[in-house]
Amino acid sequence: MPQIGNEEIQMVTRVLKSHVLTGRVGSGPMASEFEKDFAEFAETKHAVAVNSGTAALHMAVLTAKIRKGDEVILPSFTFVATAESVALVGAKPVFVDVDLCTYNIDPEKTESAITNKTKAIISVDLYGLPAAADRLREIAEKHGLVLIEDAAQAHGASLKGKPVGYFADMTCWSFYASKNMTTGEGGMITTKNDEYAGVLRAMRSHGETKEYVSNILGHNYRMPEIEAAIGVAQLKKLPTFIEKRRNNAELLTKELKGTRQLYLPNEPRGYRHAWYLYTVRIQKGDSTVRDKIVKDLRKQGVGATVYYPVPIHLMPYYRQFGEYHLPNTQQLASQTFSLPVHPGLTAKDAEYVAKSVTQTLRKNKIGI
Repeated sequence: MPQIGNEEIQMVTRVLKSHVLTGRVGSGPMASEFEKDFAEFAETKHAVAVNSGTAALHMAVLTAKIRKGDEVILPSFTFVATAESVALVGAKPVFVDVDLCTYNIDPEKTESAITNKTKAIISVDLYGLPAAADRLREIAEKHGLVLIEDAAQAHGASLKGKPVGYFADMTCWSFYASKNMTTGEGGMITTKNDEYAGVLRAMRSHGETKEYVSNILGHNYRMPEIEAAIGVAQLKKLPTFIEKRRNNAELLTKELKGTRQLYLPNEPRGYRHAWYLYTVRIQKGDSTVRDKIVKDLRKQGVGATVYYPVPIHLMPYYRQFGEYHLPNTQQLASQTFSLPVHPGLTAKDAEYVAKSVTQTLRKNKIGI
């Protein structure tokens, strides 16, 4: 649920009164302000605002000069946009398995999948927990690969004291309505690389560096000023949002830690979770059992949701890229479900969620 207040309304009003609703070549004034603020937040040199997280991924793949015949390694247990960005440029997504505890791409399996056609790795910080980007950075450097981080769900997360994105060549963010902070739609690419930043800024506006002169192939991926205005206000609130999410996650863990048939989400040492989602996994059973639990919880008013029930490599379009044996991915896709943890959830709400889960497990004769 988007947490929108008077601050966002005032910022949008400011844009409307200015009569500047978008940029032409480069960012508009509000988008430029948002970029500056976000670069500081991410502790990086450049932030390039665009109109969606998917656009951010597509542009990052293009900027990495990935083309037809190239391969990009990525997880299958994620939203389809991660693989879509690779397929859009004619390259081959190569799917590898994830870790059963973190749900993120397995670095060892990633390295094993590298061939002479591999050009990049895309990691995903699933549900708000950072992937092992430090290890993936080592692998990328060893094999001369570009590391792109999909941080669409990880605003406010960190790894070894560094904000997510620190170890990547380019990091892609989403500001979709459900994210930890929102602009309605919208996205951002962050990078320390001056050359990448220059290409990204031109690409988002038809490849132009000056009006009506296109130097590279581009697209209209600009962020409108109204979206940027919401982003400026939301970014200021993000620390409070994350604190509330963390408190709710801690409360859910406290209330659910005695449930013997649920694996609860964890936060490994050195990792700081952004708690975009609080995702649990049943220890026994398949999607039939999981889906019945979710259905019962929703009847009780608990917004339990299943994310990514069909791994990308099993989706009809993506089967053309080969057959993959990804047992962890398929197990997670059939056993996980997510519970509300958003900032609008009160402590009383969180206690009700946990109580409902416990009762539902008993009702379905799943031992607790």
